[in-house]
Amino acid sequence: MHPVRKNDQLTVRIEDLTHEGAGVAKVEGYPLFIQGALPGEEAEVHVVKTLKSYGFAKLLEIKQASPDRVTAPCPVFDICGGCQIQHLSYEGQLAFKKKVVSDALARLGKLPDVPVLPVKGMENPWRYRNKSQIPFGMQDGEVAAGFYRTRSHVIADTDTCIIQSEEADRIMRGLKHRLLSMGIEPYDEKTHTGQLRHVVVRKGRATGEVMVVLVTRKKNLPQKERISQLIRELVPAVKSIVQNVNNEKTNVIFGKETLTLWGTDAIEDRIGDVRFEISARSFYQVNPDQTEVLYRQALEYAQLKGDETVIDAYCGIGTISLFLAQQAKAVMGVEIVPQAIEDAKRNAQLNGFTNTLFEAGPAEEVIPRWYKEGRKADVLVVDPPRKGCDSHLLNTILEQRPERVVYVSCSPATLARDLRILEDGGYRTKEVQPVDMFPQTAHVEAVAWLQLEE
Repeated sequence: MHPVRKNDQLTVRIEDLTHEGAGVAKVEGYPLFIQGALPGEEAEVHVVKTLKSYGFAKLLEIKQASPDRVTAPCPVFDICGGCQIQHLSYEGQLAFKKKVVSDALARLGKLPDVPVLPVKGMENPWRYRNKSQIPFGMQDGEVAAGFYRTRSHVIADTDTCIIQSEEADRIMRGLKHRLLSMGIEPYDEKTHTGQLRHVVVRKGRATGEVMVVLVTRKKNLPQKERISQLIRELVPAVKSIVQNVNNEKTNVIFGKETLTLWGTDAIEDRIGDVRFEISARSFYQVNPDQTEVLYRQALEYAQLKGDETVIDAYCGIGTISLFLAQQAKAVMGVEIVPQAIEDAKRNAQLNGFTNTLFEAGPAEEVIPRWYKEGRKADVLVVDPPRKGCDSHLLNTILEQRPERVVYVSCSPATLARDLRILEDGGYRTKEVQPVDMFPQTAHVEAVAWLQLEE
């Protein structure tokens, strides 16, 4: 039997935070997860669910607050699923994120001695997102827009989001209050009716250029000219207004067809000295200021002197590849998404790089073929999705044995797992540098430097 039951009300001491930012209390060794509670706090909670080895409780009252507790400035923080730790001071957030990385390495990777450096944070940890994906819907007869509530598809209606750009806020507010008068209904995912599903706003941080993507259920969008005019009035810096058609019953935001309604097909941004062309569906890091910090760290760990060949697995649209190409003899990028490779080639051309090669396909198949063709890497860079490196790619690294591996990670758990595999295969993790790409959320990125031990 559990020491607690559903609907129990009790006072607990918060001991820790989960990697998702929920407080952890233990009652006779039984963990209770409590959203909104912070370590060191004494709180009254109401048990809402019990499972075999852990339970969930709702925070009722904080009896003793943490010195790191702050008042979350967002009016919908308590219900919105976008941010998890606005109630934690920024210094506290950085300390929490370092601990998440260190704990993952020690517990999951059995690597307690790897140095984890202090997290590189932002001077101003607000308004950092250059891409906003805003769902639209109806609530109580009014148009609602914002972000989804935690673990749901119910919109937390708001007029402002303080981690997205002010341009995105202006477009969200302006469309929300004038949609119905233009004869455009927001989408209802239960009945698969209505027209406007999402509005995606992208901004070039260095250039100031703005793109607005209207994701609609049908190609026929009433008042196209009027809506384009409204967007241009709301944000004079807009350079591209695009319609994307998604008629599927799906949680996926974009459909297959994209049409330019006004202006250019793409906007441009820069990370450091490297220019990037961004179209409606291009993958591009959402925090360009910290992306530069992240990539400069990857460049530092790559230790390029100018005569190295670098392979960039999971290269995307070539963001890291082109950063490395500034200092390497040659950079070869591989990515499974053909459209991303086309973007990478175009971005290389845009910057005048002649020392890059990009190929579409699975990294674990393309890289061994390159090696057979005599194209060997001195340095291999991986920037995998949250699930980590494919096991075949890890085997490829261990077979080909590049001198250095730079691992850019968005998941401390899969980073720890993969580092353990590479360590068992003869590499040593010299150090790990976490970078705060997503302030106010529980996410943390990290760059690891691995060296082949002879």
